[in-house]
Amino acid sequence: MSEWPSVDTLDYEKARDELVEVVRALEVGGLGLDESVALWERGEALARRCEDQLAGARTRIEAKLAEADPDPDAED
Repeated sequence: MSEWPSVDTLDYEKARDELVEVVRALEVGGLGLDESVALWERGEALARRCEDQLAGARTRIEAKLAEADPDPDAED
């Protein structure tokens, strides 16, 4: 739907919060088929956005840990 901001512009928290709203709306039901499908598609995109951002955070953390201890198997 055109009133939704682009998923690519959302930070993790906004994407997660919107995903929660989408799930609630789908669980409540009462929507037409087209609107339900559009919400489901939006939810899938939001979930991917959250997963991508979490993966990026994990990669950054692992890189920082590797910088702090470049050879964790080395003996002192």
